Amino acid sequence: MATVTFPPSSLSTPPKPHFPKPSKTLIHLPSPKFSFSKPAFNLKTLNPILSQSPAPLRLSNTTSDLIAYDNSVPVPVPSRSLKSRLHDGETLYGLFLLSFSPTLAEIAGLAGYDFVVVDMEHGHGGVSDALPCLHALAATRTPAIIRLPESCPTWAKKALDLGPQGIMFPMIDSPKLARKAVSYCRFPPAGVRGSAHTVVRASSYGIDAGYLSNYEEELLIMCQVESEEAVKKIEDIAAVDGVDCIQMGPMDLSGSMGYLWDPGNKKVREMMKVAEKGVLGTKKKPREGAYLAGFAMPHDSPDDLRSRGYHMVSGAVDVGLFRSAAVEDVKKFKMGLKEASDDEKENAKEDEKYWSE
Repeated sequence: MATVTFPPSSLSTPPKPHFPKPSKTLIHLPSPKFSFSKPAFNLKTLNPILSQSPAPLRLSNTTSDLIAYDNSVPVPVPSRSLKSRLHDGETLYGLFLLSFSPTLAEIAGLAGYDFVVVDMEHGHGGVSDALPCLHALAATRTPAIIRLPESCPTWAKKALDLGPQGIMFPMIDSPKLARKAVSYCRFPPAGVRGSAHTVVRASSYGIDAGYLSNYEEELLIMCQVESEEAVKKIEDIAAVDGVDCIQMGPMDLSGSMGYLWDPGNKKVREMMKVAEKGVLGTKKKPREGAYLAGFAMPHDSPDDLRSRGYHMVSGAVDVGLFRSAAVEDVKKFKMGLKEASDDEKENAKEDEKYWSE
């Protein structure tokens, strides 16, 4: 039988790879040069201030992540709290954030507002949307206040666990509702707030060992008075232990009086004065009673509120600021187009007159 032989395959004996010898020539690149110019204005620093020098991380020897963290890690020291600034007689100026935009929250903080209210009552967002806004405000060291969609223990618990400096309860029409609002902010036995303080953001995720000792002193509790019925009881509401601020709601107050489309109505303004007098009358001593907080309106400017004794003034809403700027920008451009069109028509008439003569 004939034997068939095949030539050796190139696949069975691959050629040895050839690597060129490395070159001994070194390439010297010039060192980059940078130049930085100073900013035209000073912004808030974004560098956290540490309460002590960094210490090594100590791990707990327990298996539960719900046990209080045995910490020696330095926690950033916050700026003076809103409550301490109010106790010192300062008047604070803030903004309401309805867009839930972390970018606008950051801009607001860098602009210098004393506080920003993240509005879950009229804004579209909830707790998960509020958190990035709180992160942005924390980066600018600007205190955040969360306005709840309704006054209930569940919303209060979830909002407080995020760690805002203040919480605002809407539609507080009686001292009883005010006492309930305060109880939603206190751990037992002083209140009914559920506790996960060893792992939530409010306590720096359990790293802040002093949270339970300090949270009552640092948290600003605000109750909104926004009905004619509530104004009648405003002195008793402001006198409730734990209520730090009475936030006036002129829009809903005007609606409760039948003047929703006319918040500047004389009767509404008179009712506002009654409410203001009632709250201011509770501040016989620096730490007694409640501070007065309010919104600026077209007929009631921030300076007007300040002059009447308001210690917290909200001058604008982020959405309103953008709306006004956008409308004005478009209006300016449209006016330019109209003026240009009128000029062209006038020039056309002049040309027609010239050639007809």
